Amino acid sequence: MTETTILSGSSDIVKINISNSQTDAISFERKYSKSLKISEFKLKLEPITGGSAATMKLELYRGDRLVCRLDDDERPLGYYSIEDGMRVHVIDSFLYVQENVQKFELSQEEYDRKQESLRNYLRQNKLGKYNEEEMRKLEEERKKQEQEDLEKLEQTSLGARCKVTTKGHPTRLGTVMYKGELDGKPGQFFGVKFDEPLGVNDGTCNGKRYFECPPNYGSFVAVKAVEIGDFPPENFDLDDEL
Repeated sequence: MTETTILSGSSDIVKINISNSQTDAISFERKYSKSLKISEFKLKLEPITGGSAATMKLELYRGDRLVCRLDDDERPLGYYSIEDGMRVHVIDSFLYVQENVQKFELSQEEYDRKQESLRNYLRQNKLGKYNEEEMRKLEEERKKQEQEDLEKLEQTSLGARCKVTTKGHPTRLGTVMYKGELDGKPGQFFGVKFDEPLGVNDGTCNGKRYFECPPNYGSFVAVKAVEIGDFPPENFDLDDEL
């Protein structure tokens, strides 16, 4: 059966629910085009779940029954047996910190009002936070990443050159201006002054200054997203531009 056959004869839009392995939060009745490639679909799930398209795994459920795994990034969503009302479960370590991403949140009151809450499905079938083995592995990964972050912080000197890779931004070169914790935020960060105005601040966070740089030249970035190395500033010759 071809992909065209699978996609034809039905609406190109499917309405599904999104759950994830980190929390009980459910994003209800999200609409997606069946023509989306799974790789493109994962990118759309990033701001909803806080996961990374590069590492997330997707499972398709009808109620509490696993239908299949969406495991081919080049296939369209409609290739799989997906129908309105089904649920896509996102499995990820959720270690990758993105800049300025608002994760999906559903209040307890709103969740309880939902007639078709999936919390019981998750609990009864040991999915997400109710899967002890999965949670144990995620905790081990979290501790491992935390240790790697601390070692990188200790080995990095202020003034070191770096390359930053974060979702939604081009690869950027800059200089490490700060390292450590930020008031009111969990985890460790590098404060980076970029060579170009491709940042989101001027070295301040929540009104507190951590380093000096012009507006839009600075960002506070997850340690994992920073590569330390010999990255000389790029030269931009305006005479070469027409």
